[in-house]
Amino acid sequence: MSKLKSFNASCTLCPRLARHLRDQRSHFPSYFNGPVPAFGANTGDLLIVGLAPGLHGANRTGRPFTGDYAGVLLYETLYEFGYGSHAGSADANDALELRNCRITNAVKCLPPANKPELAEVKECNSYLTVEIGNFAPKAILALGVVAHAAVLRALGGRPTDYPFRHGAKHDLRGITEAKKRSMFLFDSYHCSRYNTQTRRLTAAMFKDVFTDIGSYLSEVR
Repeated sequence: MSKLKSFNASCTLCPRLARHLRDQRSHFPSYFNGPVPAFGANTGDLLIVGLAPGLHGANRTGRPFTGDYAGVLLYETLYEFGYGSHAGSADANDALELRNCRITNAVKCLPPANKPELAEVKECNSYLTVEIGNFAPKAILALGVVAHAAVLRALGGRPTDYPFRHGAKHDLRGITEAKKRSMFLFDSYHCSRYNTQTRRLTAAMFKDVFTDIGSYLSEVR
């Protein structure tokens, strides 16, 4: 494995994504238009991993899941379960604080059509590995199959050994990078507008996942 890389706010290692961000700077000059850093507590129990910044969400505001539809359900749920100081997610200057929780993405830059290529996910995976190691969570919530696979790859595991399924809970202590601590991976469908409007993911389903996470964390504390 090549040397791990910490998050780089000036990263241009993925040519397609770098070109796309350059295009967005001309179309939306007031937007953040760069690799989006993680947001939340520096240490804690829960790390949430999404897919990538949305054009008018994190790519605009510079904060994961802030300013777009996907963030509404996520931040409302985080507030309800005691992780957030309030339920809003519209603006990165809204004084929102996360407690015992941090949010990041498998891919840090806005991808065309919200679809990163596999090579881009792999290129960004070093950042995720470092983030997991630094944050040292007891629980990781993957929002969608791409985030699920990225987490496993970051820890040295194989996605085929831990199939994605909404509501699934995976014991990661069998993976080399996770042996030193108790760590579980929880799966949820992504809280995107499409998934919530088609009711593939309902608010009740999403909250059930957080209830499972809370029960697990209560057991391991």
